[in-house]
Amino acid sequence: MPLIRPAPRRGILTDRAIRRAQRNGELSVTPFDPGLVRPAAISLRLGREAFALETTGTVDIADRSTYPELRPKELDAEGRLRVEPGEVVLAPTLEKIGLSEKLAGLVDGTSDYARLGISVVLCGQVSPGFGSEKGAVLTLEIVNHLRHPVLLHPGTRICNLMLFATTGSDQSYGAMPNNYSSDHTVAPSRLADHVGRN
Repeated sequence: MPLIRPAPRRGILTDRAIRRAQRNGELSVTPFDPGLVRPAAISLRLGREAFALETTGTVDIADRSTYPELRPKELDAEGRLRVEPGEVVLAPTLEKIGLSEKLAGLVDGTSDYARLGISVVLCGQVSPGFGSEKGAVLTLEIVNHLRHPVLLHPGTRICNLMLFATTGSDQSYGAMPNNYSSDHTVAPSRLADHVGRN
């Protein structure tokens, strides 16, 4: 009688599968709060650091010397992050994430923030193997589309990480050159390493 192997799991991980992946080490979330697990995603919280992107002229993606400066943004007296109208802010997640080669993710903002005119964007894909060694923060791009400042509260839920089961990858994201897989804080763009002069 032929050996029947179970079909590989596919698709989006639901809450039960997310908790199982966290228990068996395929998913690392530090610190892990079970209350942030949603029906088909895990919510991530805003970290305490933030940096405004400030330009002094035209940005040439091939020339790192023209890149925006990362200006640290201090929290106010009540511990809130003030985002000015039209300002682009980079901020890390509170949690450090690690994915095995059998998981991939997509990050998106939440409807709650979108309904306030705030975009919370990452280059959505989180590749298999991201942060697999010691975990890494995800850097979020936050933009205020309103005409007045918005006050954000570090430590509160700000985005969702949707996870997908994969059949495994030959190369982990962490093994690729110029990656962000070991970042513990916001890092500037490394695009110049791919497209031009340093």
